[in-house]
Amino acid sequence: MIKLKTITGRDFYLNNNLIYRVDEKIDTIITLVDGKTIRVRESAEEVRQKIIEFQQEIMYPMKRKELE
Repeated sequence: MIKLKTITGRDFYLNNNLIYRVDEKIDTIITLVDGKTIRVRESAEEVRQKIIEFQQEIMYPMKRKELE
């Protein structure tokens, strides 16, 4: 799960497997696989980076421990 902020500033965690697409217009809009949308403060690139970091943490947990 990735930690994001809503437009109103509330922190929440989102299961990145539920993300269908991320669009960046005035706000960043995340569309989920069920069609629901969430507006977040992070840019599309920041969302992308958070997904990559989370996937790396899941796939290579020992590598993260070695870096610490």
